[in-house]
Amino acid sequence: MQTVVPRAFTETMALAGRSLRHIPRSPEKLMDVTIQPVIFLCIFVFVFGSVISMPGGGSYREFLVAGMFAQAILGPLMGIAVGVADDMHTGIVERLRALPITRFSLLGGRAVSELAQSVLMLTVLTTVGLAVGWRPHGSVGETIGAYALLLLWAFAGIWIGTLLGLFARDGETAQQVGFTVMLPLMFLSAIFVPIGHLATPLRQFAEWNPLTSAAMATRTLFHNPSPYVGDAWPLLHPVLATVLWSCTLIGVFAPIAVWRYRRVAR
Repeated sequence: MQTVVPRAFTETMALAGRSLRHIPRSPEKLMDVTIQPVIFLCIFVFVFGSVISMPGGGSYREFLVAGMFAQAILGPLMGIAVGVADDMHTGIVERLRALPITRFSLLGGRAVSELAQSVLMLTVLTTVGLAVGWRPHGSVGETIGAYALLLLWAFAGIWIGTLLGLFARDGETAQQVGFTVMLPLMFLSAIFVPIGHLATPLRQFAEWNPLTSAAMATRTLFHNPSPYVGDAWPLLHPVLATVLWSCTLIGVFAPIAVWRYRRVAR
């Protein structure tokens, strides 16, 4: 007889496979990890890029693409929230509850499936970034470290979206709440433009914004331009700050998500 951990792992992988097998039937589910990041990137490169200058020089395209990795990897957060909310309110969870599986496996399977889609997103964004002029200038180890850090960052975002979906009344509510929270976080960060020109309160918020840490961490590891470095601790240690932010978010949101799921799936 399987022990609890190997059994939970097997069930999690099986449910992750189930989620991935549904994608060919509904390929539009991949829009948030393929088309949307490319649209965002092209808008800023070809529309706004011509009027944005980099303090001290440097390539804005390399600045932007490195930052876009940090933003795009959290892009599916709202889609995750909508998917979880729909699963909770359309009877799928009720059917799975009738099976002799561990309670965690459904959430774990979705998390693994979303992480696999994040790998696809990184592949797409890397390809398009290279096409528009972005290049990683760090060592092989630093480049691999950047992608590993982005996957850790994505895993944190997956649990945020999962918890949001578990608390939302329906998919539409989850999408609206996610959009309302994510939009100001994205634009009050160092993802799209340097933050040195912002008014003091906004600049201080941007300095401690986790998205700024993630964007500057990728720029540091890719050796891409990063013109503004203030004296805030996350700006001086962006890689460590991103690891700490990611681990903290996972440590907070994952247990709460499991607790919430157990309550609503009784």
